[in-house]
Amino acid sequence: MKITAIETLVCHARMRNWVFVKVVTDQPGLFGWGEATLEWHTRGVVGTIEDLSSLLIGEDPTCVEHLWQMMWRQHFWHGSGVTRSTAIAGIDLALWDIVGKIHGVPCHKLWGGPVRDTIRLYCHLGGGNLENFYETPVDNAKQFADLAQQAVGEGFSAFKSMAVPPTMAVEGLKPVKAADACVAAMREAVGEEVDIMVDCHARPSPAMGMQFAKALDQYGLYFFEEPCWPENIESLAAINAAVTTPIATGERLTHLAAFRDLFAARGCEICQLDLTHCGGFTEARRIAALADAHRIALAPHNPQGPVSTAASLEFGFSQPNYIICESVHNDVPWRDDIVEEGYTIDKSTRTVTRNTQPGLGITINEDEVRKHPFEQEVPQRVFYQDGSVGDW
Repeated sequence: MKITAIETLVCHARMRNWVFVKVVTDQPGLFGWGEATLEWHTRGVVGTIEDLSSLLIGEDPTCVEHLWQMMWRQHFWHGSGVTRSTAIAGIDLALWDIVGKIHGVPCHKLWGGPVRDTIRLYCHLGGGNLENFYETPVDNAKQFADLAQQAVGEGFSAFKSMAVPPTMAVEGLKPVKAADACVAAMREAVGEEVDIMVDCHARPSPAMGMQFAKALDQYGLYFFEEPCWPENIESLAAINAAVTTPIATGERLTHLAAFRDLFAARGCEICQLDLTHCGGFTEARRIAALADAHRIALAPHNPQGPVSTAASLEFGFSQPNYIICESVHNDVPWRDDIVEEGYTIDKSTRTVTRNTQPGLGITINEDEVRKHPFEQEVPQRVFYQDGSVGDW
């Protein structure tokens, strides 16, 4: 059995272009699906997949670890850069999809079988709608409360918000008070039985991240995400040690050694590796084992397309320290037209029952994908009041 082609299908979904990866074999009807979505870098990822294909055409698709090592270590540059690691991830997910199909079992059964019966989903406020999640101003605490109630009304027992505004390296009390008001309003709106997450998007400096973390600690957040740049590992560790709220980070890390350094410093309690950015299942399983050795939980980053979600769920059903799955359902109205999934969602509780189909258990409707060809993503720019550049 040999790989005969590696194809990419790009599907424009407003904020992102979903990059679906199809690995084709010489066995009739046998192919695998992966995803390599990287917003604002779509052309680079597609080109990188084409470059990597020269290493893989003619190889046995079931030798997944061997092929991963070639993709990461050959062509001189290692695969730790985000464009390369995302391309590797898309191909790796598709290879595991093929292996599952060959053996007639879901991917999670290839790694020791299921460790749980269901997985809980959490949503973004607005269900992933670009404007509701990213553009609700922090001076509108009522809108945060209304969107929180909407999420609970849709069955979610957990949701994430961006209740922390962009700030310069040091600012006064105004942004901290605004964030506090938003989280207070959400907590009052949904009560204590619903889990609230706050995502800083790595906007704050370490100094401001510490202020936000301490101010919001009183609300019993499920986690507080990316309170400062991921490069600031010592600062992440200091914030994590200063509050009772679990700190979550890791979506911008792309390889095992980066997570090693983060975990060794105790920079987080929740690891948000992204299966489409950290080298796919092959590297993610190593990262998960390392996290488990530190008793760090897994809550993978997953705001991308439907293949990414299927992959995150397959991973979750096989990993003991996996706690919850990020989900998007309202980013584009035709999302469900693109894919047929093997798992089942109970919409009254937003919990997932595991896939029973081989591999990732998904079927991509290529004709529907082609109805939404590549378009440049909606630009997201942030500037501070003085005109200087901020973090989105």
